[in-house]
Amino acid sequence: MALFVQNGFSEAVKISDVEREYTVTPTVNASNMLKQQLDFGLFSTTGNSDTLSINGKYALSFTLKGYNANDLKIAGDASVFVTKNNGIRDNEEYTINLGLEQELYQGWLGYGAVSWLRNTFRNFDSKYAVGIGVGKQVFEQQNHSLKVKLGVAYNKEAYSNLQADNTYASLNEYAQYAYQINELSAFVVKIGASQNFEDLNDYDVLSVAGLHFSLSQNISLSLEQEIRYDKIPPVGFSKTDTKSIVRVGYSF
Repeated sequence: MALFVQNGFSEAVKISDVEREYTVTPTVNASNMLKQQLDFGLFSTTGNSDTLSINGKYALSFTLKGYNANDLKIAGDASVFVTKNNGIRDNEEYTINLGLEQELYQGWLGYGAVSWLRNTFRNFDSKYAVGIGVGKQVFEQQNHSLKVKLGVAYNKEAYSNLQADNTYASLNEYAQYAYQINELSAFVVKIGASQNFEDLNDYDVLSVAGLHFSLSQNISLSLEQEIRYDKIPPVGFSKTDTKSIVRVGYSF
């Protein structure tokens, strides 16, 4: 498995980064040269309803030589997601991430990373995580692939309401299945889960399904549906949250 896969098939996958959230490592392609990706989405309606949705993401990555002359891959990203309904902002999220990945032995990889998130509509004034773990590509054939990862993370959550801050260690799991429909389109399902070591009944799951279309050598279009379930959400917040995203990407 590779967090920063380098073949043409895997480079087509640009749906929401469940891998980054549940392994603390951003999923970004990496090469010896600096690679950058800029995604932007806008949706607006007027008339019977007045809605506005904006999402954007910037990512960069590059590769150095690390342990035993194997690739040491470095990646970072920053994202924003904002929605308004009838002039009232009802969702807003910001993230920043930095990750390292080192090939270890016969397809096994080790990773380490840090991440930050802010979403007051989920009651997170700030959420920090530092994680390490291992992963492996289960299979990668001509038109489909499966990879899995397992790791641990140290988490610190500061809430927007009067709820006390929470610090805990977690067990994180991740799986991704990708299917190349044709040369210009791909379908991907990503599932991530996190369990509190102190209370295994305290867990959350994020699943994302999406289609990606390559419009040209540098321009892409992604359609995504995201479902999040938090068994014990912050006080006053629901267990289930959904998000639909349309995004146009430009790589350079």
